[in-house]
Amino acid sequence: MKSEQATYGAWKAPKRLGLRVAATHLMLLPGALAAMAQVPNDDIENRQQLRLNAAISSNTTGCTVQWRCVDEKLTGKCIEYHNDQWFEFTPRTTGRYYVNIGGQKCRDTRGVQLVVLTGQPCQPATYRVLSCTSLGSQDDVFITLDSLQAGQPYLLDVDGYLKDFCQFSLAVSDKPQGVPALAPPPVSTVVTATNSRFTLRWTLPDSLSATRQFRVLRREAAQFRAAPMATVPVARTTYGANTTEYTWTDSLTAPGRYLYHVLADASDTGAPALVQQQWYAYSQLLPDRSSAQAMNEAAAKRALKAQQSWERRGHRARLKRLATQRRSNP
Repeated sequence: MKSEQATYGAWKAPKRLGLRVAATHLMLLPGALAAMAQVPNDDIENRQQLRLNAAISSNTTGCTVQWRCVDEKLTGKCIEYHNDQWFEFTPRTTGRYYVNIGGQKCRDTRGVQLVVLTGQPCQPATYRVLSCTSLGSQDDVFITLDSLQAGQPYLLDVDGYLKDFCQFSLAVSDKPQGVPALAPPPVSTVVTATNSRFTLRWTLPDSLSATRQFRVLRREAAQFRAAPMATVPVARTTYGANTTEYTWTDSLTAPGRYLYHVLADASDTGAPALVQQQWYAYSQLLPDRSSAQAMNEAAAKRALKAQQSWERRGHRARLKRLATQRRSNP
């Protein structure tokens, strides 16, 4: 057998190479995120420089936190650091810019978080937070940054939500992509209904008078990202003014908790505005009043249990961090 392996070793080498290439491709699949190598910009000293409108791809797998370079008190409850990495952008001209996050493929459903700040790298006392985004989904989103100053470096810190392992794309651009990064109402507040038809209602404010159409998106609570459902054109009155009140009815085919977004589009290049976010919970059961109340209470308890689980994970991470700091500073 050994002589046979020696004789045909050269013939089998290309096949082994092909298997290695195939294995490399498998490592790029979402299910194999844990096998990815740590990115160089895990440390702030190696932060990656971003160019305007040039998207980069990265992942949070295997990243660690330089605790001397962050301060969770600056962001409050918005973010807890678990596996962050660093970027830097310096605009050539003063003005409005957008941070576009897209293409997320994560181990969990929670996606990535982003903090944008100014200050000296790894000197938290000099930091000033401009934006903190933590949505808990994998939607393509944009964060608006107004009045960035020409020649001023800005730090961008990306972290996986509760240590989620994520692939993602990131770009600082003069054009937004995706939906505005605004936190939805808490899902625990939704009341279960038995009607599979749900009518969404919204108003066109005077401040968005240039709107030409609305887009309706929907995401079930367990899904990764929202899907486009409908386009509703802006209507005119007989006097040529914009109609201000709008409705759209959805027919649900499966029970679940659904989050609806209504976006107002003014032009092909402008930033869409979010005019409505609303949860709707649909159940096929026909409960009486007491059982409906019990269902709602059970849903609230499940939401509370999930929140407490996330808080415990965060608390364990903080204890681990403190223990590491004590060992490094005896």
